[in-house]
Amino acid sequence: MKSFFKVLAVAVLSMIVFAAPGFASDTVKVASAGVISGDLAPYGISALRGVEIAVEDLNAKGGILGKKIELLVGDDVCKPEVAVNIATKLVSDGAQMIVGHVCSGATIAANKIYKDANLLIASPASTNDDLTFSGEHPNFFRTIANDGAQAILMTDFVKNEIKAKKVALIHDKGDYGKGQMELVRNNFEKMGGVEIVLFEGVTTGAVDYTAIVQKIKRSDAEVTMWGGYHSDASKIVQLLKKKRVDTTFFGADGIIGDNFTNLAGKYAEGVYATGPNDTSGNPLYQALSAKHQKKYGEDPGTFFHNGYACMQALAAAAEKAGSLDYDAMRAAMFEITIDSPLGPIGFDEKGDVVGAGFSVYKVIDGKYQQVN
Repeated sequence: MKSFFKVLAVAVLSMIVFAAPGFASDTVKVASAGVISGDLAPYGISALRGVEIAVEDLNAKGGILGKKIELLVGDDVCKPEVAVNIATKLVSDGAQMIVGHVCSGATIAANKIYKDANLLIASPASTNDDLTFSGEHPNFFRTIANDGAQAILMTDFVKNEIKAKKVALIHDKGDYGKGQMELVRNNFEKMGGVEIVLFEGVTTGAVDYTAIVQKIKRSDAEVTMWGGYHSDASKIVQLLKKKRVDTTFFGADGIIGDNFTNLAGKYAEGVYATGPNDTSGNPLYQALSAKHQKKYGEDPGTFFHNGYACMQALAAAAEKAGSLDYDAMRAAMFEITIDSPLGPIGFDEKGDVVGAGFSVYKVIDGKYQQVN
């Protein structure tokens, strides 16, 4: 009798263990990971909201492969070491595809985990070239153009439109910021006609940027180009203006949007930045912006529409593949074209977006306006 109950107990335990995966498979688990706390939170929150609304829209139409989408959320605070821990937890929690991360350094670090787990990742904001050019991230796709394309636009505009002869290149020492300015430097060296009078990194989150502002002043740089995010840039711009340094400030997409203009205030006027093309005339863009306003009570942030497009792409790939199998979904990503709020987009053989690019913006009357 004792043997019978022992066998019965083992059988029941086996049923519980083997039933768990079946239960988990009743939903498709999608993880949205990025920075949603700290100084850079507005970027990650905007992307997360794009994913949230995309999930709502997809679930209203039956989800993915007939299963409702369950959203998992991770906050990496834009730090690579935290991103690794977040990625590990999301994989452990059963994530089957990833939207994220936002900061390039965090994405590069976290993707070591996702790649080993055979999970596709689509980023709305990570622009570092290595993510698609190095060959080390075959599972990575993005709905934003890469830093190389951005650097070409920036350098061409500075030389041919602003007609600067001397430029200072400063950055935050991170994968995104430093990498961006290295690309800019390489482009200027190839183009000729523009002298790089300063190339230097600063400590992100510093209390006082007087030292770098004094160096910029002594360099006589007509244009100061910044690789990094809005929180540091807003402080540097304010100090440049207060010290009456005669230089034009020009950043990449890390300073685009209201986050920068709100922090810099009146000192933001005249600042240039590159950012995703303005697709506000797109009907889906307008409809989603209205949904965001209704749901959250404010206009969408910088990467909201890119986040939505990431979720669209992953869902479309799963549907085309007919499964969540990594190899089948990856192959499908190269074949799909989606009608996104960014316009019709697809992906090239490296995972870079096709159909979306960058434009140059300038702060005029307190708001970024497209000038190129």
